[in-house]
Amino acid sequence: MTLLLAEFERRLAVTDWTAAEAALDGEGWARLPALLSPNECRAVAALYDQDAGFRSRVVMARHGFGRGEYRYFAYPLPDLVQALRERLYPRLAPIADRWNARMGLGQRFPAEHAGYLARCHDAGQTRPTPLLLRYGPGDYNCLHQDLYGEHVFPLQVAIFLDEPGADFEGGEFVLTEQRPRMQSRPMVVPLRQGDAVAFAVAQRPVRGARGDYRVTLRHGVSALRSGRRHTLGIIFHDAT
Repeated sequence: MTLLLAEFERRLAVTDWTAAEAALDGEGWARLPALLSPNECRAVAALYDQDAGFRSRVVMARHGFGRGEYRYFAYPLPDLVQALRERLYPRLAPIADRWNARMGLGQRFPAEHAGYLARCHDAGQTRPTPLLLRYGPGDYNCLHQDLYGEHVFPLQVAIFLDEPGADFEGGEFVLTEQRPRMQSRPMVVPLRQGDAVAFAVAQRPVRGARGDYRVTLRHGVSALRSGRRHTLGIIFHDAT
């Protein structure tokens, strides 16, 4: 499985990052269309059945996480996963810096992902967190946050590897947002095969009448009605 880096850089270059930043500020998520080709999506999904290349497998029902399962990649990451992590991070780090400043948090982020990983590893967060998820009929993922230690990069990315309506039915990607003294707001993110969604890991700033305040987000997946659904998750901080 290979990714032509020049082609991937072209896709990133034609992505409307101004619109993505506005969507992240306004809604807490942004769609990044056609980040992977159908062939690349199928190649990544096919990795799930390989024994090598993963550090652990989680069956969600055993832990009360939902139904379905996922596998965490081991280092060294597959070239495509490594490229996604390295090349998406610099696009998101300035947004993460701005969010932290607005939320009154002191942490700022290095320009390159390698520098941020060194910070994680120095703090004992050395286990890779990119993961591959698989859902079948009736499977779902409970609302959650991907927090793995002291260091948390405030944004992450998920990529649909199958085509809704053709490969599966149901299985919508869902976000909820809890604002102070308000009921939770649900959001369903429309994605096609190869599309990515960048979204807040746990919190984001919202502008209010008296300045910025923090809102809390969680994400999950609704029940699959039929077929099989794979998702590639790109998390930028490592785990303890």
